[in-house]
Amino acid sequence: MATSLFRKRPLAILTAASLLPLALLTTPALAECERGDLDTIYCDENGDMVADRPADESEWANPDTLIFAYTPVEDPAIYSDIWQPFIDHLAEVTERDVRFFAVQSNAAQVEAMRSGRLHIAGFSTGPTPFAVNLAGAVPFALMGSDDGQFGYTLQLFTHVDSDIHEVEDLKGKRVAHTSPTSNSGNLAPRALLPELGITPDEDYEVVYSGSHDQSMLGVVAKDYDAAPVASEVVERMAARGLYDEEDVRLIFESDRFPTTSYNYAHNLHPDLVEKIEEAFFSFDFIGTELGEEFEGVEKFIPINYQDNWKVIRTIQAANNVSYTPENLEE
Repeated sequence: MATSLFRKRPLAILTAASLLPLALLTTPALAECERGDLDTIYCDENGDMVADRPADESEWANPDTLIFAYTPVEDPAIYSDIWQPFIDHLAEVTERDVRFFAVQSNAAQVEAMRSGRLHIAGFSTGPTPFAVNLAGAVPFALMGSDDGQFGYTLQLFTHVDSDIHEVEDLKGKRVAHTSPTSNSGNLAPRALLPELGITPDEDYEVVYSGSHDQSMLGVVAKDYDAAPVASEVVERMAARGLYDEEDVRLIFESDRFPTTSYNYAHNLHPDLVEKIEEAFFSFDFIGTELGEEFEGVEKFIPINYQDNWKVIRTIQAANNVSYTPENLEE
């Protein structure tokens, strides 16, 4: 078992203010190589759409302390405790000190990995391509079930007392999207709802709430007429009693998308990467706080960015998304 060294590390917060903005980070000279959409400091000679490990072994990172961050959430302190069983397991398998860092924005999280301050991270669905292309993140795992199933849906909710019963009723309404880079909270509805006769910003007013939690609570409080949110987030909110499911009405649900990706930094030593993957794929969710929080999840399952994020890249392309620091920080 991991020692108390791993359990008593103080919670730290990664904020945009505590890190250099992505656009201002020192950028090494242009690397002469194939790279696709990757930033100029990375190469992709094998065409798998993620950054290659540096060819020079002296550039491989092999830190004694590993920094892990989960995607930004409403209450980082709670998730520090929830993730502790996994942090202990990761520390035991890698034989390293492991620290959990809470992040307050997607931009801060991407900045941290790009600058070498973050080694392992869970990136939300929409920001994952930004992490891959701007920070050299390598997605390798998702939470799933024993039969290999994974993912979540876009769900569109309104208050149960509203006059909105179907998507067409959103005309003239005030609808909460989460943030510009969010998949289910912004990009997916912009790509999918026009097929149902409703175009965001044209047929209804878009208001950015900042998070799925705030969108859902805003619908419950009638601050917003409706909101597109990620099913996995609102299911966890309901399980924690943060809102009454009888107070809302579901008017639309999409096909399933991949959920949070788990990534390692592209320049980590291959022996360390092997241990990190071993820790993820050997972790037992049963009986842990993490297993209770992510109901229905039984294990981490292997994935790859090229195949499993194709639908997300398609949605982002439909929204004319380009993977730049400015677009991530909006």
